[in-house]
Order: sequence, then structure tokens, then C-alpha cells
Amino acid sequence: MINQIKTVLLLGVLSGIVLVIGKLLGGNVGLTIALVFAIIMNFGAYFFSHKIVLFMYKAKEAPKSKYPNLHEMVEEIAKEAKIPKPKVYIVPSENPNAFATGPGYKNSIVAVTEGIMGLLSKEELKGVIAHEIAHVKNRDMLISTIAATMATVIAYIANIAQFAAIFGGRNDEEGGNIISFLLMAILAPIAAMLIQLAISRSREYLADETGAKLIKNSKPLASALLKLESDGKNHPLKMGSTSTNHMWIVHPFRGQGGAFMKLFMTHPTTDERIKRLNALNF
Repeated sequence: MINQIKTVLLLGVLSGIVLVIGKLLGGNVGLTIALVFAIIMNFGAYFFSHKIVLFMYKAKEAPKSKYPNLHEMVEEIAKEAKIPKPKVYIVPSENPNAFATGPGYKNSIVAVTEGIMGLLSKEELKGVIAHEIAHVKNRDMLISTIAATMATVIAYIANIAQFAAIFGGRNDEEGGNIISFLLMAILAPIAAMLIQLAISRSREYLADETGAKLIKNSKPLASALLKLESDGKNHPLKMGSTSTNHMWIVHPFRGQGGAFMKLFMTHPTTDERIKRLNALNF
């Protein structure tokens, strides 16, 4: 419940930033343009980005005849979550990982790498699948798309603000000046990025908790996360883009940073996730 409230509040702040800078930059016209632009980008990203991601990672639909246990696992947990069974995909990579995507319950997708299939026990893999189905159940694809789009809109408008400030934007009589424009152009994108990342981390905590509840056991996912973090450092993902970091169950490209770098991470630290999972009681 706490993570859900946190997500709503952070999305509200992002929305406020979009509206404020739109208003500052172009008055009511600028505000309208910002809103229209955000809606168009949201629509495109929400309905088509999953196809791009699957293509990017060369994911192929997993034949049920070849992966019967995986399909059975997905079907069982989806039934417990009261959602349609997602399609199952395999990513040809040694990096042990998984992600969920898709614009809705009826066309959702759970993808796992070849690396994770060979690393985890059946129960640990079940914990990971439960985490990914939790993302689908909690509509995290929609939430992350909205957050990412708002952050993109803010960065775009901030770039316009920089141009306007340098080359003669609004004057003092109109209520603006070069310094305020430049401060907005610099600080707004940073704030938006930090909020977007905070939303991503809160949704990971929520998916961990929801997934554990679906299988009525938090230990398998905690054990799986420890293995994924350790083995992932030896087998980093060698394709795709860091822009998709938030989709994977653990960071696929590098290890964790220091305390300051936690602000710029798409995921909470694995240690903290394991700690919270072990604190859950069923």
C-alpha cells in the first residue's frame, strides 16, 4: 500500500512539473501543447514499445512442447493473479534475467533469458515468474510508460526553454527572465529523472511483495535475486539498450553503485530487496 501511494504522489509531481514548465514557457498555449504532446507520446509508447523491446533482444515465443514446465508455471501463477496467461518468450542470452511487458492483461508477455533457466531451481524460477506476473497484475507497464513519457516531455520543453533564454525568450515584463529560464531548463529534467527512477524502484518493491503473495512464499525470490545479482556480473547483457534497465528483474548491464548512485538506479539494491522479502510473513 505504501509503494502504491508513493507512486501516485510521484506521478502527481511529474504531472505538475509538465504543467508548470508548459505554462512558464508559453502561457496557456504552451500548457496545451505540452499536454497534447504528452498524450500522443504516451499512446505510442504504451501500445507499441513491447514489440520494439522483443525485437531488440531477439526474443522468440517459447514453444510449449520445449518448455512445458515454464508454461505450466506461468499459467498457474497467472490463474492465482486472476489475469489471462501471458505469452512466454525466451531471450537468447547468458545473462540470467527476466522481464514482463505488453499494453494490457490480454496481450501481456513474460520473457526469460536462457541464462536464468540454467541457473535457478524450480522454486526460485517460480519466484521470478511471480514477480514478473505481479508487474502485469499491477499494470506497471502503463505506469512506467506514463512516468517515462512525462520525463521526456519535461526534457524536451526544457531544451526549448534553454533556446528561448539564450536567444531572447520572454522578457521581464512578461514575467520571465534568462536566469529563471535557465534554472528551469537545468533543474526540471534532473528532478523529472529522479522522480521517474524513484517510481521505478517503488514498483520493484511492490512487484516483489505481490509476487511473494501470489506463491505464498517470499524465500524463493529472495534466493533467486541473490543468484541473479552474483551471476549477472559475470554475464552482463551484450545487446539492447540501458533505456530498458527498468524492465528487467535485476540490472542487466552492470553492478550496483554507492549511496549517491542509488538515486540514479532503476532498481533498489538487491540487499534491500532481499531484506524486505525476508521480513514478509505468510
